[in-house]
Amino acid sequence: MDLSQTFHQRLAITPDAGEMRDGAIRYLMMRPDALMGMFARLSPAARQEAVEALCASVAEFGGKSVKAYRDSGAVDPDAMMKTIADTSGELGWGIWTFGAVSADRIDVQVRNSPFAMGIGRSDQPVCGAIRGILTAIGPLLLNAEAVRVEETSCHAMTGTGICHFTLSR
Repeated sequence: MDLSQTFHQRLAITPDAGEMRDGAIRYLMMRPDALMGMFARLSPAARQEAVEALCASVAEFGGKSVKAYRDSGAVDPDAMMKTIADTSGELGWGIWTFGAVSADRIDVQVRNSPFAMGIGRSDQPVCGAIRGILTAIGPLLLNAEAVRVEETSCHAMTGTGICHFTLSR
């Protein structure tokens, strides 16, 4: 994987096979409102369980993308944050800003999260997929075995347009 190229430059779309790939990693294009409409139709308890399941799944499988980035040379935490921020925007996952970086904590803001925008209003945070990928990259960024990731503010709850996350040791 050549990280000097943008995600879209690396993306191979093969209509005859019905797939899009970045190297060995297959991607799917889907409307966020179609995905998040499923969550909106669930009871609050079931929605929370489904958001947590999505978080765990993205941590597991998104972790494979993180490993591919790391194996391609993005081993420095700053380089990884830039790669993730750039790729997230190209994937339609909103505009990511990493800030307040310390040895024990990193704050992340995501403007225009497709998960929050796709569901509309919610009484609970809905950006489990973003928490999942942050869970996957957190150990590299904080040089730790595991990290805790919290969505401290969600656009779906506040209407502010920005979701806030904290990674901590």
